[in-house]
Amino acid sequence: MEAIQYEEFGGPEVLRLREVDDPHAGPGQVRLRVVAAAVNPYDHKIRSGSLQGVFTTPLPQVPGVEAAGVVDEVGAGVTHLAVGDEAFGFTDTGGYAPYALATVVVRKPDGLSFEEAAALPTSAETAQRALGLLHLEAGETILVHGASGSVGSAAVQMALSRGARVIGTASAARHPALRALGVTPVAYGDGLVARVRAVAPDGVDAVLDTAGKGAIPDSIELRGGTAERIVTIADPDAARYGVVYTSKAERSVDQLAAHARLAAEGRLRIPVGEVLPLAQAPRAHADSEQGSVSGKIVLKL
Repeated sequence: MEAIQYEEFGGPEVLRLREVDDPHAGPGQVRLRVVAAAVNPYDHKIRSGSLQGVFTTPLPQVPGVEAAGVVDEVGAGVTHLAVGDEAFGFTDTGGYAPYALATVVVRKPDGLSFEEAAALPTSAETAQRALGLLHLEAGETILVHGASGSVGSAAVQMALSRGARVIGTASAARHPALRALGVTPVAYGDGLVARVRAVAPDGVDAVLDTAGKGAIPDSIELRGGTAERIVTIADPDAARYGVVYTSKAERSVDQLAAHARLAAEGRLRIPVGEVLPLAQAPRAHADSEQGSVSGKIVLKL
């Protein structure tokens, strides 16, 4: 099969179409005929080599941690999926390919497109993990930095479903979409503390930073000078401020199935901002790194 692969670390230009062996499902796995694969910051961080100090990535590598498609091979021990099922989840072998193996994978809801399904797993898992660390309860107010991004969007929808009030930072162009979800939008940048206090005079109970753009000092001020109940997924300076930084994924079939149910009910959708053919993976990575696209970038096969 012809897949996107890189044989060395570097910029988006190292991504090339290569002929690679077809994978086959082992115990506990299914093989997906991939229809759509999402592009994540995690993908280009690994491709650049910047995570080599954290864990070793063998080369050559097919990128892509989440995908959606049709099950065409089932390994021993798999009972919740069958050949022909439309499914989505986290890939074991890389989603930028016609076929990918997956262990944490569930049936795709009928009302969810393949592109929307491919965009869901990582954002939903990250948002749930971060909100779990914040112990958010109904009636509380949470500030979400980067509320219009893929993880931010998942987090605000989950927080709203828990009965919380959500204030979200985003550029002015993205405020209407946030209001449509039920979020109180504010512009980020200088003067953020005053703007948040204007809409939340009683303060905020928790803060989730999905943007990583130096928002921690303002977040601490808005929390009354404490780093408690502030979580970031994007700011490596978190420890210096005593703020919790979370990065280790906690993936399970049960959790993914719960997210699929929320999506089926219309309570959890990740915005898809750009759909490109597989061969344009270098452009997809460049666009993702520049942050020039509102919503998740998806490769379509």
